[in-house]
Amino acid sequence: MRRAISALAVTGCLIAGFPAISLAQSLPGFTIFSGVRRENQLPFRLDFGGQANGWDRYRLRIPGNKLNLAVAQFTVSYPENYRGKFDTDRIEVRVRGKSVPLQEVRWDQENRVVEIFPVEPVPANTRTEIVFSNVRNPTFGGMYYFNCQIQTPGDVPLLRYVGTWILSIT
Repeated sequence: MRRAISALAVTGCLIAGFPAISLAQSLPGFTIFSGVRRENQLPFRLDFGGQANGWDRYRLRIPGNKLNLAVAQFTVSYPENYRGKFDTDRIEVRVRGKSVPLQEVRWDQENRVVEIFPVEPVPANTRTEIVFSNVRNPTFGGMYYFNCQIQTPGDVPLLRYVGTWILSIT
């Protein structure tokens, strides 16, 4: 009887641990000292766990309430110490879960920015996701701050800050 209870307890602990492992890299979580205000942190997901020197897919999400204006251009900047590689042919923008056609994607490695131009402006107040597929993570892990800025159609060509994704590569 004791063996059965012990086996049941161990099995319960294992089953309870699986959801925590699978969601380890799924949203910003609890950040104490980041330098980024909580209201400026954006949600994200690393599909393949964010392993250093591995391949991954970044799902960089922007809640609808962060996009008060329509968007003609997304600019994602990243820090100087990030040494990953992006596949510009595999970058997409999803609005309410559906991929939108892109006019152009430019990766300026010298200035550490990725500029994404949708064919049609993304409407204001819509849940948006920028998906970087086929990403080669940096050789060494760390915390990387990816900033999101937008440019609105017909506006003065200045970028507006939307928020920051705090990615953890281990």
